[in-house]
Amino acid sequence: MRLQLALNVRDLEEAVTYYGKLFATEPHKRRPGYANFVIEQPPLKLVLFENADAPERLNHLGVEVGNAAQLATLERRLDNDGVLESIEHESHCCHAVQNKLWSHEPQGLHWEWYEIVDDEPINTVTARAGVGCCG
Repeated sequence: MRLQLALNVRDLEEAVTYYGKLFATEPHKRRPGYANFVIEQPPLKLVLFENADAPERLNHLGVEVGNAAQLATLERRLDNDGVLESIEHESHCCHAVQNKLWSHEPQGLHWEWYEIVDDEPINTVTARAGVGCCG
């Protein structure tokens, strides 16, 4: 598992340059208005959405799991604990195909637990801040 931190940034190029230096790594994926970094130490998926008008810098938090069995176990636990809000299967999001679970904590933060099914889909719907996984 790795923690995901999704941020809204005013200037994507500036943010990519800064975070590349901060974590000494190149982006894993770049698309117009979007970049992500897969950082080994600390285990982090840093996702950047160019969204200059976003009222908050934090877009959402997440946890990337390694396989469908882990996601199914989490689904049962979150459902039993009463904090599972929604489930998405084969969601085209963040320039990938993902299976995911969503929960919103009482003070408004969005949490996503997800498994990447296809990291480079051919016909990905362009993710936009404020829609699906991006907000």
